[in-house]
Formats: sequence, structure tokens, C-alpha cells
Amino acid sequence: MSAGDSSRKTLEMECFHTRFSAWTPFSNKSLNRQLFQERVALISHWFDLWTSKQRQEFLFTIFLRCTKSQLRFVQDWFSEKTQVAKVDFSTVLPRFISLYIFSFLNPKDLCASAQVSWPWKFLTEQDCLWMPKCIRFGWFLPYTPADNEYGAWKHHYIACVSSLDWLIPREATAIYGTLNEPKTEDEELQERQREKCLRKIIWEKIALRKKELFKVRPPWVSGTCCSRLLKSKRQPRLSQALRDRVGLHEALEKQLVLASLEALPKRSNISGSHSYPLLLKKTWHGVHKNGNSSSYASQPHFLLISSRIPACEMVVDSIKAGIISVVYEHSGLTLESLLYLIEKALDGQKVQSMGIFSDGDSREINLLQGYKIGIKNLLKPEVRDFWEKLGGYVASEEEGGHVDLFVPLGASEAGMEFLSQLSRLTGTFFTAPTGIATGSYQHILSDWLGRPWESAPCSIYFSESKLQMWSSFTDILEDTLKSVRKQLSPLFKELRKNISARIIGQLTFDNMSMANILNNQEMAQALADGLMELTKDNSDKPLEFLSDFLLKKCGKGSKDFEENIPTKRDAKAAFSLPPQERNVLEDNPRDTKSSLSKNDPNLEMLVKLERKLQMDSAEKRSRVVGELLESERKYVQMLEIVRDVYVTPLKAALSSNRAILSAANIHIIFSDILQILSLNRQFLDNLRDRLREWGPGHCVGEVFLKFGSRLNTYTNFFNNYPVVLRTMEKCREMIPAFRAFLKRHDKTIVTKMLSLPELLLYPSRRFEEYVNLLYALRLHTPAEHADRGDVTTATDQLKKYKSYIDQMKQNISMKDQLSEIQRIVWGCPTLSEENRYLIRVQDVAQLNCCDEAVSFSLRLYEHTRDLSLFLFNDALLVSSRGTSHTPFERTSKSTYQFIASVALHRLLVEDIPDSKYIKNAFILHGPKREWICATEAEDDKFLWLSVLQSAIESSMEK
Repeated sequence: MSAGDSSRKTLEMECFHTRFSAWTPFSNKSLNRQLFQERVALISHWFDLWTSKQRQEFLFTIFLRCTKSQLRFVQDWFSEKTQVAKVDFSTVLPRFISLYIFSFLNPKDLCASAQVSWPWKFLTEQDCLWMPKCIRFGWFLPYTPADNEYGAWKHHYIACVSSLDWLIPREATAIYGTLNEPKTEDEELQERQREKCLRKIIWEKIALRKKELFKVRPPWVSGTCCSRLLKSKRQPRLSQALRDRVGLHEALEKQLVLASLEALPKRSNISGSHSYPLLLKKTWHGVHKNGNSSSYASQPHFLLISSRIPACEMVVDSIKAGIISVVYEHSGLTLESLLYLIEKALDGQKVQSMGIFSDGDSREINLLQGYKIGIKNLLKPEVRDFWEKLGGYVASEEEGGHVDLFVPLGASEAGMEFLSQLSRLTGTFFTAPTGIATGSYQHILSDWLGRPWESAPCSIYFSESKLQMWSSFTDILEDTLKSVRKQLSPLFKELRKNISARIIGQLTFDNMSMANILNNQEMAQALADGLMELTKDNSDKPLEFLSDFLLKKCGKGSKDFEENIPTKRDAKAAFSLPPQERNVLEDNPRDTKSSLSKNDPNLEMLVKLERKLQMDSAEKRSRVVGELLESERKYVQMLEIVRDVYVTPLKAALSSNRAILSAANIHIIFSDILQILSLNRQFLDNLRDRLREWGPGHCVGEVFLKFGSRLNTYTNFFNNYPVVLRTMEKCREMIPAFRAFLKRHDKTIVTKMLSLPELLLYPSRRFEEYVNLLYALRLHTPAEHADRGDVTTATDQLKKYKSYIDQMKQNISMKDQLSEIQRIVWGCPTLSEENRYLIRVQDVAQLNCCDEAVSFSLRLYEHTRDLSLFLFNDALLVSSRGTSHTPFERTSKSTYQFIASVALHRLLVEDIPDSKYIKNAFILHGPKREWICATEAEDDKFLWLSVLQSAIESSMEK
């Protein structure tokens, strides 16, 4: 045997003995690792063969042998693998179990628990917890609480503790006498010393507890004024007699209960919560930093929402809890009736802030139908009276009150002047968005005018996630909710409109899963762009190309986000100035510097302010131009989708003798939109050339003037727009190949999930964006700038064209509305007349007087039939209303029968006073007939008569 063979045999024998030995080779690491893995595999094999009990015994033995560090490692491993849910037990457990847990707490701990959260406050104030504590001391309620009243026993316990009247033995002896023998002087001295020591202990405990209370800042108190809010001039103190009479436990319990109550926020009794009369006498004397009383913080917030807002049900469901809201009808109301609704909702109280969520643009607010309020008609008597009364419902500017208009009035000079006039007229601070963002209602999420608020006005009234979701899907939501309203309106007929709006909004939010859509929208868009680039590039490594594209997209997006972080500065720096400086600049903005002498110390300040305004204007002017270029680029891309996805394949099919549409139909549908694409492509190129080296002195107005001189292209498109849609519908019905073609290409990733009719909507919406951007550009262009005149001319030109588009929309909408009424009212005459539009529809009951010889207060009436009154701007249509039910269906259908039509200038209205026999009644006198009508609610009568009288007066003037 050779030496090599012998050594190999020795090594094999060594390995054999090592594998089955009990020692571990520390010097040879590889052999050590191999041996450890073999032993672990062997133990694991044994562990798999053991029973459950044997495994438990093995684990118990192993854990006893582990050190603290090893046990800590196991604990950390389990905490990572098995996440422990940390939730509030009161939101998970059944209510009776939570109440059973709270029943072990004493009154002091219950009062402290009530300050943790609103669920805890609700649970710890239940009568089943406080009633046994009251009965134990013999304290019974002097009345039976109502069904919807809770917390009565707690208030009773607090009142009884506050009025305790206990006597120590010595005072009881002096009043009632005693059978005991008189004490000696030594015993009296010992008793006095014991009482003195007891009082000292009590006050030391009370002082320590007060310090701990004042160190904790409640979550509802902001700023550094916490101590002043908590320290009241009327701190609950124990009387000297009570300190002498009461024991340590009872005195501490009473003191801590009262101290906990004093730390609670004082709230007005709006929500129906009951407060004990004894506690209402305590007042707050805390003062804010600005010197206002803390009672201002308890004033509610109020929100007014117009029904003209698309998908207004979503807006209503986004309102935070505690906000008073009113949804009003945009059509069929007057300023007087709108004030009536506000006054009834507020019930005589002032509000800290009022939000008005209505339609409008950067120059005026479209508050009601026929009331587009701007700087031109602000001083009309009825408009001025409305705003003055509205300002009276809001706290003054010194008290922190403000009115928030959700209309981009901060993006134009007319809007800024309108806000300034409103502030002077009402003495209340008005604020509005300064946003120039293009898109549907994106301006409400941008910067706002005015002083820097602790939070944006949107966050005061709304849940920002829901509001952002609504603003992103406004158009889609409105189309969806049309069918939802049609199905649910019969069920919600008897409910208030704001309640039904909340129900519809909640149903839509719950069923459409828009939160997931909103969260994944940017991701889906980025993936869609990446796939589009991948199809164009034809890369051999698609995954690598897509990952590189997404990384670049992510880096670019974060960089753009950092560059476009919204600042807190105003669109006009004068709004952020102190009141004295702001008044100086507003009263005489141009002659302020000339009116000051050179030695005036304010001259230097005004020079600095002027330089700051110029710098801000230059920066914001650049932002407006950048937004203009970016929005124009996106607009041209949407038009190119029509050309690339629809026109090019249809023309290619026509050239290959496999026509889907004829050449004539292709020309009718797409010729105008292609000309618009060519026009806007040139406009985009001119903007890019002008903005390639942009500076504060460059001009862009002449580019708009050149574009405005060629608007006849758009005029042809809008004139042919109804023909285009009818041709498209006819071809869809008559040509199966075109129907299949649209089904293949509509609502795909390439078309941004839009159909062809939806893509054709973009030209009509683009002009509103043009006008808003031009007004914002003129706002930030100084008067001496060379571009000022061209921008003003272009603004007027495009504004005039936008009015032409709006008039076309209004005419089509009125025709559709009149056609729908004529369809549903059987026997109705022709309603289609020029300039006629519907104002309001009112359902009433027709009454018949039994004896007209009796005075009004004693007359009896009988209900004959139901009527529906259709009020137009020139006539009143009276129809009878019937109700038909379908078997096995809950909802009913309304049918209408024409009765009469009366011109408004020949109609007289007579009010019938309320009596115990009739309510909410009035008489309509026509030339030949009269109708005695009554509404179901008093509000309906007031609103209807207000609108009817206003329409009659307008027809008289015409």
C-alpha cells in the first residue's frame, strides 16, 4: 500500500469516526459546518417523527437551556413573523363587554377616560355605569331621562358631589347634641392636631394633582396658550368647612372629578347634549394669542353647496363631521330664498367660517341661475343686501372669521377686486383659490389667498382624500350619478335633499372602490406610458427597457414634485400685509410713494414691498406660462389620439378597398377636428419657440392674437358638432364593421380610457382654460410691461368666443329640457320658443273651499287632486299629477296631464294666512281660472312664492 493510499484511508476513517462522534472539530471550520448541518438534519428528522406532546417536551427542554439573549432572539423573531394588532378594545369588543371593563373604574378614572377619545367618552358616560354609583350614596334622579338622552346620571353625580354638606363630629354635636361625655382638654388638642395634619395632607395631594393636570396639553388645544385656556379664574376650590369635615378619600375624589371636568373643552349645546344647570354657571376666561375670547373656537363652520356642482353628492359625502351644510338648488331660487335657507340652518348663531362651493370662473361666481355676481353687479341693491346679510352671519375678521369662496377668483384682477370690495362691504375677510391649474375643479386644491392659515380651507370642511378623488373623476361621476339619481329619487322623495345626497354619495363611494382607483392611477398611467414607449422602441430586452423607463419616470416625477411644491405666499402680496399697510396700498396704489416725503420712514418699507411684488409677479408669470405650455401639449396629444387611433386606420382601410366608412362619412366626422389639430399644433410650436429662452421681459400675447385670428376653424367644428354626433350614431347602427371598429379602439390604454365622443369634448372645454390662464397672466403682468396690451386684447377676444360657446351649450340644454317636459306632460302644447327656459317645478295640492262666505280663519278646504306647477321665465304651466304603481315594485311612476298655461304678466298671487284648518296655502289667479294650492312644508311655500314673484317682476320689466 502506498503512502497516498494510507493517508486517504486514514482521512476516511477519521471522517467516519467524526460523523458518529460526540466531539466537534473547532479547528476545521468547513468540517465543523458540515457536521453541524448533518446533526441538525438528524434532529429535524427525529422531530418530524415525534408526537405533539413529545415535541412540546423537547421545546420546553431546549428553551430552559437557552440564555436571555437567545430567548430575546426568539421573541423578536415571533414579533416579526406574527404581527400583534394594537387596536382600541372598545372598537373591537362588543359594547356590553367594554362597559363591563369600564365598570371597574372609579368616578375619577371614568372622567379621565372620557378625555381619551370620543368612543371612550360615549361609553364612560353611559347611565349603566353612573347609576349604581349614585344609588350607593342615595342620590336619585328627580326625573326620568328621555330615550335619546344619555349622561344624565353622570351629571347628577357631579352635581351631588359639588354640593356635598358633611359635618365632622364636633359640628354635629354643636347642632344636634351628643350622648357622649365631654372630652378633656388633652383629647381636644390631639383631635385638632390630627385634623390639621389631615388638612395638610389633603392640600398637598391636591396641589400635586393640579400640577400634573396643567402639564398635560389636551389634544384639542393648539399653540402655547394651553395654560391660559386651562386655568380659569374660577378654579373649583374646596371650602374651609368642607376641608374640615371631609375625609381624605372623599375630598380627593371630589377635587379630582371637578379638576377633570374643568379640563374638558367647553362646547355649545348644539348637538343636543345635556348639561347640568349647576355646571353651566362656570365660565371660561382664557384668551387666545390675538386677544379673542376662546368662545370663538366653539363657533361652528358652515358650508353652502350648489346643486350645479357636478356629482355634488360626492362633495356632500366628503364633508367632515360637525360641519353645518346646506345643499341648495342652483335653478329656481332667489337671493332672498337662499338667505332664508342659510338663516334657518344656522338658527340664529354665528359661524367661525363659511364656505361657498359654487360654480364660477376667475372673474365672477355663478351663485344662482340668473345671478352671476362679479365686480360689475356687486353694488346692485339686492346683491349688496345679500352679501351684507351674509357677512352678518360670520364672525368678524378680528375674531378670526372668514368666508371661503371655492371659485378661482384669485387668478384675475377682476376677481381680486371683487374680493376686496366684498371685504370692505361686509367687514369680513374673503378668501379664494389662486390656482391656475387646468382641469376640472383642480383649483380648489391649490394655494389660497389671505393670511397663512393653520390649515387650508379645504381641510377645514372636507376630507381631503375624498375631495381629491372627486376632483379627479368629476365628469365620470356625474355621468354615473345621472342613472343613480333616476333610480333612487323616488325612494328619497320624502327625505331632505342633503340627507339623500349623503346616502347617494356613500353608496357610490362604497360600491365604486374609487380609493383604489385613485391610489393606482399614477402607477397605471406610468405603466401605460412605458408600454407605449416599448412598442415604439422594439427593444430586444423589454423588461430591462421597462424598468429603466420607470426609474427615469420616478426620478423625473420626484424632481418635478420638489420644484412644484406649493408655497404659502399669496397671488398678491398685499393680502398678506398688515391691515394698515394693506389699506394704504389699496386706497391709493400708484400715488403712495409720491405722497410720502423722502424723510418718511415708511418710504423704504414701500420700496421693499414694491420690489417684492415685482419679484413675485415675475416668478408667478413664469409659472402661468409654464402651465400654459404644458396644458397645450397635453391638449394636442389628446387631438393626436383621434388622428392616430381613428382617422389613420379608417383612411388606410378605405385605400385598401376594405372600407369601414365611406369617404363622405369620414370627412363629416373628422375633417373639422383635424383642422383644429393642425391649428393647435402650430400654436404649440409658436409657444415652444417663444418660451425656449423665457425671461421676465419676453412677450407671449402676440402668439395668442395670431391664434385668435383663426378661430373660424373652431366655429365650423361647433356648428357641425350635432351633425357629427348624429352621423356617428347612424354609422354605428347601420354599419357593423364600424361598430366593431369602435368597440376595438374605444376606452383602451392608447385612448386614455376614453371613447371617441368623449375625445371630441376637449375643444369646447379648452377655451375656458385659455381664458383663466390669460387672466392669471394679466394679473401678474405689470402695467408698464410691453406684453400687457396684447394679453388684454387676447383675453377679451377669447372671452367673447367662450361666451359664444356657452350660449350654444345653454341653448341645447334648454331645448332638451323643454323637450323632456313636453314628452312627460300629456296633452302639453308646444313649448319650444326662443329664450324660454325652466326655472322651477313645484308639487302642490289643489284645494277647494267649502264655503267662501266664511272668513279666512274659519274656512274649511278639501283636497281635490295633486298638481305640478312648471314655472318658466315667461309662463306658468299647470298640470295634474297622478301616481301609478307596478306590481312587485316599491317605486312609483308619476304621470302628468296638461290643465292650463298662464302668461306670468297676467298672473296674480294671493297668500292665505295659516289657520288650524289650513297650512301653507296660496291662490293663483289667472285670467279665467284660479287655483287654491298648498305645499307640504312651510319652506316650500316660502321658496316657491319668492321665486314666482321674482319671475313675475322680471316678465313685467320685459
